[in-house]
Amino acid sequence: MADSEQAAMRESMDYDVVIVGGGPAGLSSAIRLKQQAAQAGIEVSVAVLEKGSEIGAHILSGAVIDPSGLAKLFPNWKDLGAPLETPVTDDKFLFLGPQGAMDISWLPKPDYMSNHGCYIASLGNISRWLAEQAEGLGVEIYPGMACSEVLYDEDGGVAGVVAGVFGVAKDGHHKPDYQPGLELRAKYTFFAEGARGSLSQQVIRKFDLDRDSDCQKYGLGIKELWKVKPKQFKPGLVQHTLGWPLDDRTGGGSFLYHFGDHYVAIGFVTHLNYANPYLSPYDEFQRFKHHPVIRETLEGGERVAYGARALNEGGFQSVPRLVFPGGALIGCSAGFVNVPRIKGSHNAIKSGILAADAAIKALQGEAPRVLEGYQTAYDKSDIARELKLVRNVKPLLSRLGTSLGTLVGGVEMWCTKLLGGFSFLGTLSHGKSDAHSLKPAVEFKPINYPKPDGVLSFDKLSSVFLSSTNHEEDQPVHLRLKDPHIPIDINLPKYAEPAQRYCPAGVYEIVGLEQHQPRLQINAQNCVHCKTCDIKDPTGNIVWTCPEGGGGPNYPNM
Repeated sequence: MADSEQAAMRESMDYDVVIVGGGPAGLSSAIRLKQQAAQAGIEVSVAVLEKGSEIGAHILSGAVIDPSGLAKLFPNWKDLGAPLETPVTDDKFLFLGPQGAMDISWLPKPDYMSNHGCYIASLGNISRWLAEQAEGLGVEIYPGMACSEVLYDEDGGVAGVVAGVFGVAKDGHHKPDYQPGLELRAKYTFFAEGARGSLSQQVIRKFDLDRDSDCQKYGLGIKELWKVKPKQFKPGLVQHTLGWPLDDRTGGGSFLYHFGDHYVAIGFVTHLNYANPYLSPYDEFQRFKHHPVIRETLEGGERVAYGARALNEGGFQSVPRLVFPGGALIGCSAGFVNVPRIKGSHNAIKSGILAADAAIKALQGEAPRVLEGYQTAYDKSDIARELKLVRNVKPLLSRLGTSLGTLVGGVEMWCTKLLGGFSFLGTLSHGKSDAHSLKPAVEFKPINYPKPDGVLSFDKLSSVFLSSTNHEEDQPVHLRLKDPHIPIDINLPKYAEPAQRYCPAGVYEIVGLEQHQPRLQINAQNCVHCKTCDIKDPTGNIVWTCPEGGGGPNYPNM
């Protein structure tokens, strides 16, 4: 069926604002829209579209929460029962060697690096709570509605999105349960898809929003949730590490947070600008858990959840222009993570508030197609000021390595804070993209990772099982190759096909080597929607697109 015929079959729904993504940014923006509309005495219709089976199903973060964003939205968030129940009580920073550890918590650092006043929580549960507040204010929330297409008006501006296409078979024909989806049209469409959102990337390219910004940088965060023995549980403990098992030229580190009912959130972030194509972020995380300092917390405990997600690391210089005709980027679709603080949800919430305020003002007037008020508000905001203070830390880590980069970055943060944002280094560039950071396999030796023991370390498939990941099998593969020949003709001989290793869910396999007929097999059913393949493929050949709504992981308490 032609695209025009499908469009003719679709029903259309009109709103003032449509928000793509039901995470902290999208939900906070929806709430603020309703709050401000009530205060102004006007009616504003708002819809939130979420590709996960429920709100929170695709949300994964550490997470130590800075409540400053939430407090702007709900000053009485404690009285309302927001699920931030475990305040940080202890803050440790360790540098790991293969067997030992050096406590570097004593190193001087600016006061904004302290976790005092922050809370350990599940960002998924915070999102679920925000959804309850939003629905109470009249926001329409549609989970299981993947947005597959951006709608444009006759002038080329964004007019809304298509969501809820179901029943397309793997070969493209329409199954008996086919649904052409809905057109959700709006005066303003906010993209709040998180890091490397598929539709966000489309509008960034169409409107050239990153023309004046540096390339975005990413990390891959892999997380497990453990229930530990009472004697190992230290409620409120926040522990971060650098060093082993990564070498000094490979950026990354770990987090370990004690919260709730004897839960420990443990995770490992690998910066995706690593050079060695044999490196496997998943396997680095698994062997990390065998370090004596880490093992003592987990021994005797039970792993109850697993997940992975890419996160923005570009910071201040990588934030694109936020507005375009008919819409805006909010949250991690734009990239507001503060890398040294390892926090971004507070900025995501604040960005949603800024966009909502600009939209309310516009809707009370002539509703200009471009929300310049949001861009202006961001440029003067706490978000921009916070990111500007730490803008050179990531580039310094990339240039100098973990050890020296951490020390020089610490001095740089001190000086920049004391000088009110001025840096003698100016604003350092990130250089090349993460995809272009990979070097040929011939320059490295394969890494022989230890086999998982099934007690502290585990294989990928058992981990994917814990993520409750599922997709409708008879649908088009949502991981698309621009050129199907590149994996075997270029990536395999030159880079030992790194997709086999950078994917934390076993989606990509090279099969047929023994028969001398190699091919790339894509196990799309395993995909946990981390977006790493869309970021790290050295030829930029893999494009992540949305599968049917409701597919993917179903994270509990993550």
